[in-house]
Amino acid sequence: MSKIDHALFSAHEHALEKEYEICPLCGSELVIRHSKTGPFIGCASYPSCEFSKPLVEHEVESLKVLADTACPECSRPLEVKNGRYGMFIGCTGFPECHYIVHEEAEAQLALPTCPKCQKAHLVKRSNKSGKSFYSCDAYPTCKYIVNFLPVDESCPSCGWAIMLEKNMASGKVHLCPQKACGFKQKIS
Repeated sequence: MSKIDHALFSAHEHALEKEYEICPLCGSELVIRHSKTGPFIGCASYPSCEFSKPLVEHEVESLKVLADTACPECSRPLEVKNGRYGMFIGCTGFPECHYIVHEEAEAQLALPTCPKCQKAHLVKRSNKSGKSFYSCDAYPTCKYIVNFLPVDESCPSCGWAIMLEKNMASGKVHLCPQKACGFKQKIS
């Protein structure tokens, strides 16, 4: 244990080191509370006072300015930043300009129209654990959702407006999203 270099571990200021911090709304003591999303700092006189703040503040830090690129919204240079969810490229004019480069939006394929409502298109989304799915753009009016890439091709068996592309051990397969149909076709 003596060979551990403690300088390698950088820790944010812990909430317990700030003893007897007071609530800015009511003047009561702030304490650590726990919820299903994790710990946070909240007022001791809850529920009469609902003040809360995160346990660790996540600040965005600038890593490198990209001088040869310009923001399409305000023409200022873009920069590489490190934030709460990792590294990203954004405008140097923040908070006046909120432009962020989204690689997924640039590389996104044209997805078919929603087969349920036939008004909006299917869009790629991801859940909080990072898994991708495809749902109707008209949510919450239409709640159609599929877990695999939708293909703009109707099912030869039942006539449903889309097919799904799934990677299997035997190769790529197009299958019908309708459970009652169950049609499956191997792609060459």
